[in-house]
This record gives sequence, C-alpha cells and structure tokens, in this order.
Amino acid sequence: MFSVTEAESAAIRRVFEEEGELSAMIEVRRRFAGITDNAKARECARTIAGWRPLPVAPVPVTRLHPGGKR
Repeated sequence: MFSVTEAESAAIRRVFEEEGELSAMIEVRRRFAGITDNAKARECARTIAGWRPLPVAPVPVTRLHPGGKR
C-alpha cells in the first residue's frame, strides 16, 4: 500500500498520455522504489492514469437571516 500525491498522479497521467503505458510504468517504478514487479507497476500506472482531479468543493453559504425572515 502506498499513497500518491496530486503532483505525482498528474506527472504519471502526463507521461501516460504523452508517451504511453510503458513510459508511465517506468515513471511509477522511478517514483515508488518499493514497486519492483513490472506487471504491478503497469497496473498502478493504468489505475493512476484513469484518475481525474477532484472537483473544487463548493463554498458554504452563510445565511444572514435564518428562516428567510428579515
């Protein structure tokens, strides 16, 4: 088990889209030295490449007049 930062996932996605799956696998192995199996690194690269950044959370609205009364 390992965690991936948004910057790492963006870099892996970029490599996957620009250079392909093999290059993304190499990028995963370069960034995460604990992954030594090429098949597992390729699976991780495909998974990470499929992620999309989370949408920006909406800003909560504070009501000045609770219940709609003024």
